[in-house]
Amino acid sequence: MLNRRAAVTAGLYSLAAAATPLPPAARPATRPGTSIRVGPADVTRVHAMAAYFGEIDDLFGGGHARSAVAAYLVNDVAPLLQGASGPIRADLFTAAAEVTYLAGWMAADDLQPGLAQRYYIQVVRLAAEADAPLMRATALRSLASQAVELGHPAQGLALADAAADALHNTAPARTRAWVNGMRAEALAATGHNPRRVIRLLASTETDLERADSPPASDLTGNYRREGFEHQVGLTLLNMGDLPGAEEHLSASTAARRPDERRTRALIGTRLATVQIRQHRPEAAAATLLGLADDLTAVKSARLRRTLGQIRSSWQTSRGDPTVAQADRLLLSARATGGT
Repeated sequence: MLNRRAAVTAGLYSLAAAATPLPPAARPATRPGTSIRVGPADVTRVHAMAAYFGEIDDLFGGGHARSAVAAYLVNDVAPLLQGASGPIRADLFTAAAEVTYLAGWMAADDLQPGLAQRYYIQVVRLAAEADAPLMRATALRSLASQAVELGHPAQGLALADAAADALHNTAPARTRAWVNGMRAEALAATGHNPRRVIRLLASTETDLERADSPPASDLTGNYRREGFEHQVGLTLLNMGDLPGAEEHLSASTAARRPDERRTRALIGTRLATVQIRQHRPEAAAATLLGLADDLTAVKSARLRRTLGQIRSSWQTSRGDPTVAQADRLLLSARATGGT
């Protein structure tokens, strides 16, 4: 069962979305009279597909292969859920939650917030069935992140607190840090209690430093130093500290691995936006030119929106050669459909 705070806060932000059925492509297909025997190999396959689709998402963004993930949920995962029973049921529901979470993440990246919310809520329900608190906390944290991004910081903070409540005392330090970093970002976005924001960031860093084991998984444990730098950058941005935000966003962008194209492009464009807000369009242009390969490879409506905002913001600076070159890059990336 969901704890009271998780249920109430999810309802605050997502009641309308939860009441709306998923589109036909995302609804389970039923086959009356059909019986499916589910075993450990099925769980292994679903976990493997979640990892595979996650790698594709990192490389090319949520706008690429999103329909394939939805189809996999309908045609392969849903029938298994209907046939699962016994000890294997919890494992299968956890694996299904991973794929559903990825579908929500990709929908959010493709600027489909209502659909993303509905997927995340399904993750909460699947995790409750599987008694998987880490997965439940992961979905609530993503709902919190989306709420803040859409301009609902109070709801985002409530959801981030619910994610923290969903974790047991035995939760890995890395996951606890990931959730507390989101609490700091959301609290900063409300404009209240800056001292508590700093305390949450300090607690996040302490937990991350104690997490000396490798990340447990891409969904619930893959929070590294560069992720923390991004979180600090967003938190400082919400607090109005533009130089501080630039420093941490720059560190996060530089530390990203080669296969993190979408993440690097997204954080890099946020860095460029902060540089523009400090009246340094040439620095922003240089940042974007350094991301040329990523910007042309990633298909993300969220990224495309940010690039359009950047082009509008530096119109008066296009006489600068570096800005002009970067502007041509952004125009080309949008024209080819890369973003």
